[in-house]
Amino acid sequence: MIKLALGPLQYYWPRDTVFAFYQAMAESAVDIVYLGEAVCSRRHELRQSDWLDIARMLQDAGKEPVMSTMVLLESTSDVADMHKITRHTEFLVEAGDMGAVHSLAGQRAFVAGAQLNVFNADTLAWMASLGATRWVMPLEMRQSDLAAILAHKPAGLQTEVFAYGRMPLAFSARCFTARHYNLPKDDCGFRCIEHPDGQLLATRESESFLVINGIQTQSAKVHNLIADLPQLQALGVDVLRLSPQSQHMDKIIAAFDAARRAPQDAPAQLAALRPFMPEQPCNGYWHGKPGLDLVEPALP
Repeated sequence: MIKLALGPLQYYWPRDTVFAFYQAMAESAVDIVYLGEAVCSRRHELRQSDWLDIARMLQDAGKEPVMSTMVLLESTSDVADMHKITRHTEFLVEAGDMGAVHSLAGQRAFVAGAQLNVFNADTLAWMASLGATRWVMPLEMRQSDLAAILAHKPAGLQTEVFAYGRMPLAFSARCFTARHYNLPKDDCGFRCIEHPDGQLLATRESESFLVINGIQTQSAKVHNLIADLPQLQALGVDVLRLSPQSQHMDKIIAAFDAARRAPQDAPAQLAALRPFMPEQPCNGYWHGKPGLDLVEPALP
């Protein structure tokens, strides 16, 4: 049966909120949990020792913890923090950038993160030769391209697909949240902690456009592949990644759990999930269309 993974936390939440969230996730149906700060090194509510404590708690609950490294490294201290994670051998590591890949290559197994932009079979084979045992499909990849890559996938390499959440579209050296509040990045006041699911931007026509989350830009709409689960299973995808949100995460996980156990009912789950999503769903990239489009499932 296809596994469910909880991706790394993209937002900045208070320390007690983070601990309470993962305590609840320990009781959920997810199989794999990615942990650690993957967006901004200035977020210090939790230290690495805290993330390791959460990982051990989840492992005791029967989950597979994975420690994620940041996507954008901007300083020598960021590089040092990355090496601290990759040198810790207790848990599997998700490499968020090529620096982490080089740190892990030939030393131990790792997960190749979505932002590494693995778009063809040759690159995937190279990642596997370096030690990748699982890779996360780039968000923009369509199902036909994934099928072509998986036809030549190295044996034993697992495939993970981002299946739920606001899509991380870009990372920048500039902090957009600080800019919004007319603050310098180095004295931002950690204002992103005031926006537990990011800060929504709208067009002049009042249409949801993007979400800013510190140095990260996300889609406003919520990427949701629950209705496409039968095709994901048919392709041989091993893991579906669900990105954390501040509310109703238990209901999101429960819906995907029900869908993986009864794939024939998955298309109907999309409508059932809408009340628990922070914005309207989309799945355009998966169908080879603009990312914000929604291709509705064909109900029986």
